[in-house]
Amino acid sequence: MPRHTTRLRQLLSDPKILVAPGAYDGTGARLVARLGFQALYLSGFETAASILGQPDVGYLSHTQMVERVTALADVVDLPLIADADTGFGNPLNVRRAVIAYERAGAAAMHIEDQTFPKRCGHMLGREVVPVQEMVQKIKAAVDARQDPDFVIIARTDARTTHGLDEAIDRGAAYHEAGADMLFIESPESEEEMRRICAAFRGTVPLLSNQVEGGRTPAPGTGVLQEMGYAMALFPVGTAFAAAKAMRDYLQVLAATGDTRDVLGDLILFEDFTSLMGLGEHTELERRYQSEE
Repeated sequence: MPRHTTRLRQLLSDPKILVAPGAYDGTGARLVARLGFQALYLSGFETAASILGQPDVGYLSHTQMVERVTALADVVDLPLIADADTGFGNPLNVRRAVIAYERAGAAAMHIEDQTFPKRCGHMLGREVVPVQEMVQKIKAAVDARQDPDFVIIARTDARTTHGLDEAIDRGAAYHEAGADMLFIESPESEEEMRRICAAFRGTVPLLSNQVEGGRTPAPGTGVLQEMGYAMALFPVGTAFAAAKAMRDYLQVLAATGDTRDVLGDLILFEDFTSLMGLGEHTELERRYQSEE
């Protein structure tokens, strides 16, 4: 079986688009694997919400993200693509992040060219660092990796404030610096998405970030594949779906003091413990029971 890094590169070279849903905890990661997806994404947005109950505005630390990478990589046998925000500092911090993410089990990570504190890529008010500052971060990331198949993804947030041409120019500079994949964040029309794909067709794989209710159109993975994208992230929909389901459940409980009417909307006890792998642990307990 190839390493997760090698497997991810194979998937990215396939003509079929790779769909990577976001998961922010072990339950979500297990569901992604059970439903047949071939890769998993760990988003800073979802992690900030789940760990801190805060918006994605730069509060997450390097340590918190690495701990979550470790937890998800231990749960499922899938290539994990992980958000590394701005690299958590200067090029030396980027080196440290690459080493830590790779050791924790990630197959890929992306770093972005925002100033700090950063913001979610579909929020307004984002600013970007000078091109050469980000180029040095990418070079540091490439130098730091131990596994040559570990995928370095360069993200630019220039589109919203500086326009699409600037974002495409930055993508080219980042690819030249050694990035294995480009993430041109938040194009605002299908025409812009096609321009991005045309600019890099045949040179470097591209990622589309599909945020429900965000700034970028969501035409479906078939259209994204036809445009020329190699991977589609669905980074935050699982958090939105879970939040709605929890709110609906809690509203019923608060209003009636009774949850029997919503049992059909739940994964119940037996199915949930099965999803968590209880059967495997029970077998291990039996194996190691003392014989008297």
